[in-house]
Amino acid sequence: MAKSLTPLDDVFQALADPTRRAVLVRLGSGPASVGELAAPFQMALPSFMKHIHHLESAGWIRTRKEGRVRTCTLERKSFDLVETWLDEQRRIWDERTDRLEDFVTSNQEKEGPK
Repeated sequence: MAKSLTPLDDVFQALADPTRRAVLVRLGSGPASVGELAAPFQMALPSFMKHIHHLESAGWIRTRKEGRVRTCTLERKSFDLVETWLDEQRRIWDERTDRLEDFVTSNQEKEGPK
C-alpha cells in the first residue's frame, strides 16, 4: 500500500472499509473491548486486529490494555479533521453554486421575458 500524503488521507482510508466503519459506529455508544467489537464479525481475531491497528494509526481510536483486555475508545481529533475538511468543501461548493445562480439570473434579466 502506498504511503499517504496527509493525515486526512489516513483518516479517509480507514473509513473506506465497512468493518472499520461498523467498529466506529459501535464505539459511538462507548468504549468496548476488542473481543466485544470482534464478536459480530466472521473473521479470525488476528485479522480483526489489523482493522483495530488501522483505526488506531489513523487516529480514529485509542486503545489501552489492562491485564488481558484491550479496550478501545473513540478519538475526537479525526472527527475534527474530517469536519474541517467537509466545512471547507461545503464553502467552496456554496460559492460555486452562488456564482452559477448569479450568472443564470443576470442572463435571464438581460434577455428579458420570452
